[in-house]
Amino acid sequence: MPVPYESTGRRDQKARTREALVAATRRLLADGIDPTVEQAAAAARISRTTAYRYFPSQRSLLLAAHPEIVQPSLLPADAPDDVPARLDLVLQAFARVNLDWEPQLRTSLRLSLEPGAEQPVLRQGRAIGWIEEALLPLRDSHPGVDIRRLAIAIRATTGIESLIWLTDIAGLTRDDAVSLMRDSAHALLAAAVATS
Repeated sequence: MPVPYESTGRRDQKARTREALVAATRRLLADGIDPTVEQAAAAARISRTTAYRYFPSQRSLLLAAHPEIVQPSLLPADAPDDVPARLDLVLQAFARVNLDWEPQLRTSLRLSLEPGAEQPVLRQGRAIGWIEEALLPLRDSHPGVDIRRLAIAIRATTGIESLIWLTDIAGLTRDDAVSLMRDSAHALLAAAVATS
């Protein structure tokens, strides 16, 4: 079995080179460019040959530029017990992630929709867990609410897919789109509580 290029010799230098290529790719994406490996190499001032050692294809490069959002929670340590307030905190933080990383998330979404594509990091479902955590007090106050199902429904109305549709198709500003996504999430919460 071959050893990955980055795992042999001068690992620190190779890590810096990889980081430079990823950072350059993110900058290009933020500028509205869907960069090739060659464009990322030029922007990072790294030779094309070297860049291809790290990223043999544009797809591998673009997937590496996807944001690493490893936070286990979007709630602060002193989060309130009130579910609508908790949900608001998560929605605000999640909206910020979507807006701050919009170019990268758009690219990951596009890649995930290509025929035969493996599901990239966009599909790890972290947001569902963040929303579920906001809804946890419902276990005691409304035990009839299916928290997982509600979290999935809220995620469906608040993710990058919704942001893209609301801005690109419906023509809303990003602020209006975020506000509408928040309203939709709260309507789903209210309906779930009312029918439990």
